[in-house]
Amino acid sequence: MKKIVLIQPSPYDKNRKPLKKKKLYFAGLALPLLAALTPKDYEVEIIFEILEEIPFETDADLIGISTMGHGVIRSIDIALEYKKRGKTVILGGYMASIMADEAKKYCDAVLIGDAELVWEELLRDYANGTLQPFYQDRLEKGWFSTPPPRFDLITDKCLGDFLPVQAGRGCPHSCSFCSVACLYEGSYVKKPIEEVVRDIKQIKELGYRKFLLLDDNIFADKVYLSKLIEEIKALGMQWMSQCDIRIGKEDELLDMLRDSGCTTLSFGLESIKKESLMAMNKAWANPDDYPALIRNIQQHGIDVSTEMVVGGEADTLESIIATKDFIEDNKISVPRFYILTPIPGTRFFKDMEAQGRLVKSDIYSFDGTEAVHTIPNMTPEELTIAYWKLYESLFTIKSIAKRNIFRKEFLINPGKYLFYSAVNLYYRHQIKRRVVPNIF
Repeated sequence: MKKIVLIQPSPYDKNRKPLKKKKLYFAGLALPLLAALTPKDYEVEIIFEILEEIPFETDADLIGISTMGHGVIRSIDIALEYKKRGKTVILGGYMASIMADEAKKYCDAVLIGDAELVWEELLRDYANGTLQPFYQDRLEKGWFSTPPPRFDLITDKCLGDFLPVQAGRGCPHSCSFCSVACLYEGSYVKKPIEEVVRDIKQIKELGYRKFLLLDDNIFADKVYLSKLIEEIKALGMQWMSQCDIRIGKEDELLDMLRDSGCTTLSFGLESIKKESLMAMNKAWANPDDYPALIRNIQQHGIDVSTEMVVGGEADTLESIIATKDFIEDNKISVPRFYILTPIPGTRFFKDMEAQGRLVKSDIYSFDGTEAVHTIPNMTPEELTIAYWKLYESLFTIKSIAKRNIFRKEFLINPGKYLFYSAVNLYYRHQIKRRVVPNIF
């Protein structure tokens, strides 16, 4: 029987050692989905490196490796090691897709875009000895369909109390720094509601009572979302997702979300400076509205998680300090930050390169923890220092308590906010080690 190993690498820490955890909360969906699309004459093994060791001694001849921004260097090192051992190596995922020619240097074939559209073709070519260097396809506007993911291949691992389900891909917005915008170019594609419900039911049958709804922006199609959450409500599950902050204006929809079991929504707010957002091609977002929108979402019983960047065009040392107050004043339980980074392949990278503003040439050092381009109001060194000071200031015991314990919602559900506090304490530990807190 033929065998394939599918690997989700772990990012390196500052000592170039793969990060490890005892439990993985945010399990990826791509590998169980590819396993479901793999012909039955293949044995499939899935490896989450953050939990387990890479099986370099495997008897599998075909190795598939995902590439994400924060772990791409590790992906390359794993690929090279398997190549030394005579294995056929496939790279896919966002980083391989937007840097395909670069990725090809380290593997036998690159999957560009939506892998499930070309996966069976790739495996046929591999079996016939006619493997091509690139396989590329992208879902167009409309709908896409998938089989049920092979969760049976990962449920024996030490996972959290939820599994992922996908509804949509892409986003109608085209922020210049975003890899999603780079791949989908403003399009949003949806999975039939009956398939989403099917996958949620599978998770429920496995004994889970929570799921993560993967979608780059569930607010991209309000009609679809309304129909979907009506179906979800009947399943009696709790769930989380991410979307456009302007959902905070939709009182009726927020009520429906809460009643369907939605507990948390994550938002890419990016910056509290309007001018910085405009420079990112995100002029549709107004930071003056953020506090009211966040408050309304919270008042509807839904927690708010945020991701932001520092180093926008109009950012200053003062605005970064003010970002701390913004997070605390709005009771953001678990905030995450990155230095705005020109990822190769994005429009932002092309702009910075054309303007001669890149200060580093090694693209593999672009990890979101160190400034690699110049901005008007501070030096790259000042920006990097300010970034880590922001993280340190928000993950003191005092700030953690202010955002999670000293809030009215704590009395309603203390267990939830104690859990958030524990996550904050783990992030605090990572920050002290100069490891960027990521969703794992």
